[in-house]
Amino acid sequence: MSKMTLGWIGMGRMGYPMAERLVDAGHDVHIWNRTRAKAEPLAEKGATLVDSPRDLGGVDVLFIMVSTGKDVEQVCFGPEGVLSGDKAPKIVVDCSSIAVEQSAEIRARLAERGTELLASPVSGNGKCVRAGKLSAVTSGPRAVYDKVEPMLNDIAASGVSYVGEGELARFCKIAHNVFLGVVTQNMIEITLLAQKAGVPRSAFLDFMNNSVMGSVFTRYKSNAMINLDWTTTFTPELLRKDLDLGLSAGRNLGVPMPVTATTREALQSHFGAAQLQADPEEYLAKDFMAMMETMAIAAGMKLESENKPYPTGLELPKAAE
Repeated sequence: MSKMTLGWIGMGRMGYPMAERLVDAGHDVHIWNRTRAKAEPLAEKGATLVDSPRDLGGVDVLFIMVSTGKDVEQVCFGPEGVLSGDKAPKIVVDCSSIAVEQSAEIRARLAERGTELLASPVSGNGKCVRAGKLSAVTSGPRAVYDKVEPMLNDIAASGVSYVGEGELARFCKIAHNVFLGVVTQNMIEITLLAQKAGVPRSAFLDFMNNSVMGSVFTRYKSNAMINLDWTTTFTPELLRKDLDLGLSAGRNLGVPMPVTATTREALQSHFGAAQLQADPEEYLAKDFMAMMETMAIAAGMKLESENKPYPTGLELPKAAE
């Protein structure tokens, strides 16, 4: 396994720390990113930078972490894509969150070149990756999964769940992000309810986090809600995309999803409220938790930071910082 050559495409908020874990684990990692400067720090740690996705055609295992299915198609099959030359990776592991139908089509096109696909989307953000709290769900040929499982464990230290063949991991990730949206919406609603009754957000969220209803997610988002810190980990646009994927899957499979539909409409109101900002585009580039401001307006409330840092549970030991 240690002799395998790995490729990595995507040096965004998630891709960089994920690839970094492979480099730190001692793997031979060749990386490409559309903005080269974002990948250069990883080269200083031992990764090899390449000039185009085509240069990754000869790797044994290629990991992809980009935003959309169109991005996956472009880096694989575009004019300078990984498969644009005469070489093709033996295995592609796509960690992106994309539609089931797109994944199936990409799998078929890769198979024409003799390349096996594993769908392996992840749960967490960049801080989760660095703190060793990332998890992954994977589907595809079991024999292929067995070959790359050690690498996936290097990336997703909290655990990797193999769920079966084909695109089943895509359904799991869609369901996961639907839950993310629904939990976030309700978490905002009940926090505003408690605050309007007179309870400080920090006190209420501390109670929730210490209760049976608390989770890794509610804890690491509490600091943002208490101090109105909308540093981007996941944008409203990406969450809206995932809610739409969930609703589409529900229609296709005949599963009613009324709570998801309501959450999607609540999120849409945030896009409308953003138009009242001085720079709507910049505002919508902030973290999806900024939708708390939209819900506060609907409740007739003006939010202010409590200026009370709250532990996220993702803090790194001093030696790892």
